[in-house]
Amino acid sequence: MTPSPSLRVFMLGATGTIGRATVRALVRQGHEVVCFGRASRVGRASIAPSAPEPGVTVRVGDVSDAASITRDGFKGEPFDAVVSCMASRTGTPRDAWAIDHQAHLNVLQAAQTAGVPHMVLLSAICVQKPLLAFQEAKLAFERTLIDSGLTWSIVRPTAFFKSLSGQVERVQKGKPFLVFGDGTLTSCKPISDDDLAEFLASCVTDTTRHNRVLPIGGPGNAQTPRQQGEQLFALLGREPRFKQVPVALLDVIIAVLGALGRVIPPLADKAQLARIGRYYATESMLVWDDAAQRYDASATPSTGQDTLVDFFAKRLRGDATDDRGEHAVFQ
Repeated sequence: MTPSPSLRVFMLGATGTIGRATVRALVRQGHEVVCFGRASRVGRASIAPSAPEPGVTVRVGDVSDAASITRDGFKGEPFDAVVSCMASRTGTPRDAWAIDHQAHLNVLQAAQTAGVPHMVLLSAICVQKPLLAFQEAKLAFERTLIDSGLTWSIVRPTAFFKSLSGQVERVQKGKPFLVFGDGTLTSCKPISDDDLAEFLASCVTDTTRHNRVLPIGGPGNAQTPRQQGEQLFALLGREPRFKQVPVALLDVIIAVLGALGRVIPPLADKAQLARIGRYYATESMLVWDDAAQRYDASATPSTGQDTLVDFFAKRLRGDATDDRGEHAVFQ
């Protein structure tokens, strides 16, 4: 097997769990990685982010400013690819259009100016059926990237392990597993950070993944929330216990917050977060067959070797965390 050539990669979104895993994968594959991001604030001091992997260069700047990306990021140096795992923190309209769309436009403009030939973008499988602001923002940038003249790879993953493990501690404490409806309204092919990262990093050199939109899931069959709960109870050696939450409850919350949001602006964002929650409670994270008007598990490619049940086991042992942070609502 011919080893992949060593390339220079400009990395965005390296502070998140998937971004850090992608940096590790790029380094394992022999690439030189330069990470670009903003400094964090501690009191009045600005603290530069630490390198996510030994030997990785970290540069500080502002993705909201194309000039800063050029000046502080690329610095007139040659790069073979840009890899972005950057995403809005909340998914609210203002945040989504600022990061998922405009910040990526700034990066694309700077990359074109610098002569970077290829961009790998981490998107989301839910943009194939867009009903929310963050999905529209992601999709709008996807279209711009496709039309940009650069070689591109757009990766649309299904659900992440960390977004499906939020009830581990709840169930450990003897509480039932919460499901919307009967727990079979949706399904997905969960994928780990490491398996997704390996796929993203390989897009840099794998020409079969160039100029393609790439939906991707983890190994095995699609799983419903009820099946996920059953796996968790089996690991604990307990009989499964579920509490069914009606989707109509979310509709009431959305309606109330939406009405109040017209006079109390912060509640408008809360309403949007509730809409995001409803989307994930009712829509599968699988390839959408537009002709048949249904989700198709068989058409959703699988990759990797890490399974959700193994991740649950690690969580129960304390060997892993879900580390959802501000993405807990919509990942």
